Amino acid sequence: MSKIVSASDAVARIKDDAVVTVSSSSALGCPDVVLQALGERFDAEGAPRNLTTIHPIAAGDMYGVKGVDHIAKDGLLARIIGGSYPSGPSSLPMPAIWQMVVDDRVAAYNVPSGILFDMHRDVAARRPGVLTQVGLETFVDPIREGCAMNDSAAKAPIVHRTEFAGDTWLHFPNIVPDVAIIRATTADENGNLTYEHEGAYLGGLDQAIATRNYGGLVIAQVKRVTAAGSLRPHDVHVPGHLVDLIVIAPDQKQTTETPYDPAISGEVMRPWSSFTFADHGVEKIIARRAAMELSRGQTANLGFGISAMVPRILLEEGAHDAVTWAIEQGAVGGMPLTGFAFGCASNADAFVPSPNQFAYFQGGGFDVSFLSFMEVDVDGNVNVSKLGKKPYLTAGCGGFVDITAHAKKIVFSGYFEAGAQLELTNQGLHVTKPGKFTKMVDAVEHVTFAGRRAKARMADVLYVTERCVMRLGDNGLVAHEIMPGIDPQRDIVKASEGRVSIAEDAATMPLSLLRDAKMGLQI
Repeated sequence: MSKIVSASDAVARIKDDAVVTVSSSSALGCPDVVLQALGERFDAEGAPRNLTTIHPIAAGDMYGVKGVDHIAKDGLLARIIGGSYPSGPSSLPMPAIWQMVVDDRVAAYNVPSGILFDMHRDVAARRPGVLTQVGLETFVDPIREGCAMNDSAAKAPIVHRTEFAGDTWLHFPNIVPDVAIIRATTADENGNLTYEHEGAYLGGLDQAIATRNYGGLVIAQVKRVTAAGSLRPHDVHVPGHLVDLIVIAPDQKQTTETPYDPAISGEVMRPWSSFTFADHGVEKIIARRAAMELSRGQTANLGFGISAMVPRILLEEGAHDAVTWAIEQGAVGGMPLTGFAFGCASNADAFVPSPNQFAYFQGGGFDVSFLSFMEVDVDGNVNVSKLGKKPYLTAGCGGFVDITAHAKKIVFSGYFEAGAQLELTNQGLHVTKPGKFTKMVDAVEHVTFAGRRAKARMADVLYVTERCVMRLGDNGLVAHEIMPGIDPQRDIVKASEGRVSIAEDAATMPLSLLRDAKMGLQI
């Protein structure tokens, strides 16, 4: 009996109250055609109802791949558990799923991506749920929000604090999926799946195993089908015995606003001269200072925002091969991409399944992580996961909490103030008009990174801005390096409303950071 069906026939098998796990990372690997069919079925039939969906990384984007927005409907969706959510600029309309979250029309949770991948492995092996120290003292911890994004979620907690072996842990009881919706490039007639046009494996294999081990339904969306037995066994990432149904979607996008780029899937290697350098400006200055924390031979993790520019700094300095990059979607090495293709890399050395990548991150195996911040408080806490006034400007925590939990060194990058007017010259950076508000606050809106906990475990943590480089001292944030042209008292102490002090031995950052030419980075 053929496994190949239409998208509508596939989703007709999904029952009321089902738990549905979806493999995706924005548009990367998103099974959008199947999700669209699920939403259309509900519009036509009023079924299925009261679904719980699990998204280790966001499904869909705000630029043409609707993803989870296809199913963001009252009655269809009762609960959503996501590592991240579709995000974008305030100039675009709020995604439907965010509107449901804000209006408390769905119980919504933001759970670190790595923990959600762990959950699938623990479900599959019939272990008693995830026991982890990832997220302690952050918003993940029940002493704060316990991952809840609204009142409906807060009333139905999914994580608990517990004592085990003389230490404190977070326990996430298992949530068993009834359906997995995954994506690949090619399926043979038996359901064996290969990923040759994909920019990442993500977690589809683990999601399929967790679902099938409990007798659930696995639906795979693919670009094409080939004859049974024609796939090279070494190329098969998800074997056919785990796949029940195949849906063909020949026009599925490789990632956001990218139909297909063979360099993203590692089929060709781009000349290094084809990559552009970072545009000269204040953000590049910040990224340059962050790059100074690298040493040749290190493995570094990379996050979204200003931090994503750091590989381009090394490229300009002729050191693109000095460091191995590792990103949560699974690419290792090569050149991590920016903009719409963030989460992918060209010229990668390897693609690691996301669950394995997160095991590496959670254990702190890498040397340094470059991440961004929205706001920092006097305890060194960082918020990247919640912005109350414009919630969809952030995707949520994603892998941020997993990455920082045991990282040996973390370099956070961001602007000191929001909306300040800055003048950049070869001799200095000058604040010509103060910003609307400082990003150095008394208490962050959401604790995505717990500063004091990191300090207690002796992690090396820097906060790099256009004005200074800060560390967490015993009495708050302390600026240890000052950008040329910055008035320490006016532009740092006063601008932060006294929340940042100046170290007695504060150094001046090198003028080479300001050049509209190579900075002469030695690595």
